[in-house]
Amino acid sequence: MASMMRNPLTTTHNDSYPEKLPLPATAPKEQPPDYPGVDTSCVDPKKVLLKMDLHLIPMLALLYLLSFLDRGNIGNARIEGLVESLNMTGPQYNWCLTVFFFTYCAFEVPSNLLLKRLRPSIWLPSIMVAWGTVMTLMGIVQDFKGLLIARIFLGVTEAGLYPGVAYYITMWYCRTEAQFRQAMFFSAASVAGAFSGLLAFAIAKMDGVGGYEGWRWIFILEGILTVVVAIIAFFTIYDFPETAKFLTEPERAWVVHRLRYQGSKNSGQMVAESEHFKWKYVREAFTDWQIYLGLWMYWGIVCPLYGTSLFLPTIIRELGYTSSTAQLLTVPIYITAAILAVVVAWFSDRSGQRSPYIFTCMCVITIGFIICISASAHGGVPGVVYAGIFIAVCGIYPAFPGNVTWISNNLAGSYKRSAGMAIHIGMGNLAGAMASNFYRSSDGPKYILGHALELAFVAVGLCAVVGLRWNYARINGKRERMPLGEYSDAENSEKGDRAPTFRYVL
Repeated sequence: MASMMRNPLTTTHNDSYPEKLPLPATAPKEQPPDYPGVDTSCVDPKKVLLKMDLHLIPMLALLYLLSFLDRGNIGNARIEGLVESLNMTGPQYNWCLTVFFFTYCAFEVPSNLLLKRLRPSIWLPSIMVAWGTVMTLMGIVQDFKGLLIARIFLGVTEAGLYPGVAYYITMWYCRTEAQFRQAMFFSAASVAGAFSGLLAFAIAKMDGVGGYEGWRWIFILEGILTVVVAIIAFFTIYDFPETAKFLTEPERAWVVHRLRYQGSKNSGQMVAESEHFKWKYVREAFTDWQIYLGLWMYWGIVCPLYGTSLFLPTIIRELGYTSSTAQLLTVPIYITAAILAVVVAWFSDRSGQRSPYIFTCMCVITIGFIICISASAHGGVPGVVYAGIFIAVCGIYPAFPGNVTWISNNLAGSYKRSAGMAIHIGMGNLAGAMASNFYRSSDGPKYILGHALELAFVAVGLCAVVGLRWNYARINGKRERMPLGEYSDAENSEKGDRAPTFRYVL
């Protein structure tokens, strides 16, 4: 059973956590021992967070940059001649995009459950080697069937990376610190978008080298780079705060303790979060209302995300620009989006609120697609269409880490959070399968249907944000009126986010 504490805190320290950590009656076998009587009064929270940021975030950002690069580089390969070389039709190309998301979704929950069992330093680099190998082999496919099968296996091997890293962050950072860190590593996706255009532009110049077309070298070289980084990651990823050698013992004690008691911090009754595994936590995740309502919010952000990442080079080329110019024009969009993602996350963490920032960013996405539809319908104004896409992407990338962080903030119990985040992200990424078919070749160069479908999903997502906020506030108000002590600490720990001591983040 997870550690529990009934006595009031007599001496407080940073963020209302005790200087002397209480020793629980029992500790679960799968967890490292607690820290009885460790004095944390000397701990500097800002210094500890900075140490964690420097040791964790750069490698996580690099992993996700390569993941997003490898997932979306097919869009760059397309405008370098992939479709023509393999004698594929437009629908066949869309199928190659779509099948990736079926296996990607199916394998996310088991992957997240394995992450904690097998340790992040083993699991994350292992799946990275696997997808880097698949990516390299995509460079030698000879027809539609070969590319289709390669994309299926790319979905299997990449499935664990993003939900795994998003969950990994919750094992180190508290709820009011998580979005900034999520944004820092997710902004790597924005950089990947920019880097992808620059890299594809350069690699395409290798056309004919070794008898391979330029688009093949995009897959081969980016796949090899992924494998090399994966080997380095085996030695540079840290597992858990309890075993982090870059932290002192008081620092480890402070980090672990505040993570375990964060959900009930504002309730007046400190209850430790459950850390042990039970299948009932997985079942609770599959039946939790907030995950399914949050799914519509996720789709409202991810449909535009995948639509733009997979088709942005093509859309820009169809506006009349050359392939090389189209690659380069994606760069300023993604760089700006990366900066905005980090800035918005910083303000969100500072305020302790998620919904206002997500809602505002989704309104920006809406404005962007309205501009795209209006300008495309008018015709003859490619610069305005480009501006609309620019605005939409600048709303997408700040909204996404907020959406993932909000749901993770409101799932309590380590394994329920693990499963719940994987369900949310996995089912949410089915939006990628839908978005892969929004921008049909027959609709170019205006792509009004694609822009309109993206806009429809954003509108539904905005309604979901309002619904989540209203329900969370209603439940928090109800719990505030409940008397303390109705359930024991053990019962509250088992209930997780359904406990009366737990407060939802708004």
